[in-house]
Amino acid sequence: MHHNLVRFLAGKFMNRGEPIEDLVQVGTIGLINAIDRYDPERGTKFSTYATPTIVGEIRRYFRDKSWSLKVPRRLQELNLATSKAADALSQRLGRVPTIQEIADFVGASEEETLEAIEMGNAYDTVSMDSKMSHEDESTALSLAEFLGSTDASLDNINQYGDLTQAMGTLEQRERSIIDLRFFKDMSQTEVAQKLNISQMHVSRLQQKALKKLKDLLLA
Repeated sequence: MHHNLVRFLAGKFMNRGEPIEDLVQVGTIGLINAIDRYDPERGTKFSTYATPTIVGEIRRYFRDKSWSLKVPRRLQELNLATSKAADALSQRLGRVPTIQEIADFVGASEEETLEAIEMGNAYDTVSMDSKMSHEDESTALSLAEFLGSTDASLDNINQYGDLTQAMGTLEQRERSIIDLRFFKDMSQTEVAQKLNISQMHVSRLQQKALKKLKDLLLA
């Protein structure tokens, strides 16, 4: 009975690059949600109640589609909140706010806030096939051609010190991450689940530990 309402509301978004039938399908999910939640005893006309639910579902669809990588909706919303908080705090404090100040402002932990901010990089990614060129170059090279070069330090691997001894200087969690990642061949996600921390936290600790090892072994 209300399918025409869904199509009418979906039509308001049809110039944003998505097929109208896809928008109608998404809007229909909103309609179903409205049916599930509607209470006729409150006296509100169903079409009036359903309209914001349908439009909200379509808007969430566009918000999810605009991210280049799949990011949990919770982090998408937190990323938006931290961005607004950073602007508000900058005006209030007259300086760039700290992560802890932003976390307090949005009511999240410092780690969650940092993860949400870092996830903002997933909003707009660059293709490996992107062409890069300089004025004095006649043929543009792709971004992929600038990546994956051999680390010259690998040629000096026999000059590295005792890795086991160097590992002993790491903190317990750093040592565990290096062991699980490179000796037990676990992914960052698997390590995060095993250590009960976020994948982003694993990534940061891994980078920190590798830098320590490199500084020791190349000293």
